[in-house]
Amino acid sequence: MIKYINFNDFCDGFPESYSNNFTYEGKRALLNYLEEYEDSTGESIEFDPIAFCCEYTEYSDFKELQGDYSDIETMEELENHTTVIMLEGSDGFIIQDY
Repeated sequence: MIKYINFNDFCDGFPESYSNNFTYEGKRALLNYLEEYEDSTGESIEFDPIAFCCEYTEYSDFKELQGDYSDIETMEELENHTTVIMLEGSDGFIIQDY
């Protein structure tokens, strides 16, 4: 059974304790990425906000990322290791944790 959701449903679906894992812009970018993934693969993704919070992390800039991944020296190197979802209008981005 599939239920289609919009951006408001996506934002509202995050439990209170997980609502700050992503900024507003981060949630929009993540939803766009997940929808593009579904379209390109033909595979449906289960809406599971807690799993999204465990699988993806938002960073405000590259320096913040290096606090968690000190071995990564460039954005290109990061992109070779994992999925990087850039946020519009900022230095922020989301990565698929590895």
